[in-house]
Amino acid sequence: MRHDSTGHRTVPGSLPAELNRFVGRKAERAELERLLGSSRLVTVVGPGGVGKTRLATHVAGTLQERFCGGVWLADLSALRDPELVEHALVESLGLTDHTSRPPREALTRHLAERELLLVVDGFEFLVDACAGLLLALLRGAPGLRVIAAGRRPLEIEGELTLALAPMRDRDAVRLFTDRASAARPGFRLAPGDEAQVTELCRRLDGIPLALELAAGRTRALSVEQLLARLDDRFRLLAGGGRGTPPRHRTLRTAIGWSHELCAPEQRLLWARLSVFPGQFDLEAAEYICGSPDLPSDGILEVLDELLAQSVLVREDTPAGVRFRMLDTIREYGAQWLDATGDSERLGRRHRDWYLGLATWCELDWFSPRQAGIAARVDSELPNLRGALEFSMAHPEDVHLAQYLAGTLWFYWAGCGRLAEGRHWLDHALEAESGHDSARLKALWVLGYVAVLQGDAVAAVAALQECHEAAQHTGDTVAAAYALHRTGCLALVTDDMPRAEELLREAIGQYREIGELNSNVLMGQVELAMAVCFRGRLAEAAAICQDVVAVCEDHGERWARAYALYVLAFEAWSDGRTPRARELLAECLTTSHGFHDQLGTVLALEMMALLTLEEGEAGEAALLQGAAGRLWTSVGLPLFGSAYYNAPHLRCAEGAREKLGAEAYEGCLARGSRLDRDAAVARALRGPAAREDPPPPAPGGARGRRAEAVKREVRPDQRA
Repeated sequence: MRHDSTGHRTVPGSLPAELNRFVGRKAERAELERLLGSSRLVTVVGPGGVGKTRLATHVAGTLQERFCGGVWLADLSALRDPELVEHALVESLGLTDHTSRPPREALTRHLAERELLLVVDGFEFLVDACAGLLLALLRGAPGLRVIAAGRRPLEIEGELTLALAPMRDRDAVRLFTDRASAARPGFRLAPGDEAQVTELCRRLDGIPLALELAAGRTRALSVEQLLARLDDRFRLLAGGGRGTPPRHRTLRTAIGWSHELCAPEQRLLWARLSVFPGQFDLEAAEYICGSPDLPSDGILEVLDELLAQSVLVREDTPAGVRFRMLDTIREYGAQWLDATGDSERLGRRHRDWYLGLATWCELDWFSPRQAGIAARVDSELPNLRGALEFSMAHPEDVHLAQYLAGTLWFYWAGCGRLAEGRHWLDHALEAESGHDSARLKALWVLGYVAVLQGDAVAAVAALQECHEAAQHTGDTVAAAYALHRTGCLALVTDDMPRAEELLREAIGQYREIGELNSNVLMGQVELAMAVCFRGRLAEAAAICQDVVAVCEDHGERWARAYALYVLAFEAWSDGRTPRARELLAECLTTSHGFHDQLGTVLALEMMALLTLEEGEAGEAALLQGAAGRLWTSVGLPLFGSAYYNAPHLRCAEGAREKLGAEAYEGCLARGSRLDRDAAVARALRGPAAREDPPPPAPGGARGRRAEAVKREVRPDQRA
């Protein structure tokens, strides 16, 4: 029974008063209220410590005035005997019944005519008994509504579920700060502390229990010290006040509570799934975690139970249905895996699976499934990193790290990961593997990445070593790739005659050995660029038209985007600006879709020039500013090449002349504040509606532009 400050009777109930401030969860509170308006049973599910009980009781407290029969809490967490569930609910509702009636009958009669909200917490060990009782009570008491809180749904008719996720960064920081202020009066976030607290909250997965335990440690430790000690988070995050439920006094105990709920095969799979550092799919789990004591064909059923227990989270991604564990839950499983002595075997199986996946993705990159492959590798990146780290930690497996880092060339170069690719390639090549083919592949890919980054010294060293070793070992494939990428280096360092010579030779070698893939087609596009920069625009266009035809036959889009870039340049040179914009828009859309920073920024630079010639000098300067920002994440702007830089300079000079120096610099600055998505959207928007300019006189502007292009793309006249 509730009483006000004067002792008068108010709304009945047993809901405890909140002892500290409820922080955040605005959207979740609203959603729980909405669901409770649609169903008489709503179950809040989630992993241990995520705040299910607090959310359920807080929302129930805000709804007290709506239920004349009161709001009541039934905490079943201490029970293990299913026969005691009915007695526990009788006790929670404050019923006194001295008759011989069964407790269920007493409950039903008591609730039948009442408008009442019941919060049922901690039912995980008693799911069947609790589900049967609540179903009977809901059928017999139309005014009863129930909020249940547990690791899994009750799975009864009419139930709606709210899956409670960890707190978002902003709410997590607010909760930590609030509880730290209570633990250590005077605690305040200094301006420089917010980044550290945000990092602390992220590393604790935004789990409210973990945040509150960490906040309690601020009595003795600084935020910086807490971060340093998080590697042993289960020992660090122990404590809790005297009023805290036993299952919430340490993070280990809270998660161990979930562990106790699992059957032996569920605990075994939990431990084995901890080998995944990121998301994973069912096929990977079946291969890596399957064994005679946990057959692969039974893993789906066990995995489904872990989902129901909130040990796993399902995520729908562009790569399909994926699963993951919160880091804290994963670490708990990893400790159990270590205890079984099976970590090494599982790590090797994990590495082997992702080595095979990368091999398949490389082959399938040259297909209509390119976009899907890009999304797949994006989602698998934590696992691929784990496979690389595992291989490099075992000297006998270094060649597998070299092979894997080289096999992912399409991702490093094609999906905006040049810097990370360079890191893994450099690291993998530090050791001698004794496997020539793996090392040679890593070398030419390193040379390729270094070329795109504008690091000519590293590129020359890697490609020369690769070419010499390939000739010595008779590896014709590696020799062709080394020759190709050396030609690419000559292209971006403005040696067009040598670039044309080397690229033609490499393409000839590809034909001899029967090599055809996106890399080979990119070699043809690069040859077209060299020919274009030497002033033979029609020949360059013919090469790229052939490339586009092959790409369309195979469903290839990445290399096709670069071919469209050259065709757009040729169309602009010939005075066909609308056609150039059409080609460039398709190029930009594709490159941006792959997160290909290089393709995106080259297209943006060219779009800026088209925009200037369409009469929008301010917008052209803004796009140049956006491109300038992107170059910082790619490498040396326009490779430091006079040929690639010529359209940029033409646009800059024209825009500055039309706008004036101060306005031009202002537009550049505005553009530099645009992120990539916004910059691409502006470029694709096209020119503002205006009257079409008068057509050029025959042989006039078009002829002058072509001549200007020939002069601009041959700045040193070496060609």
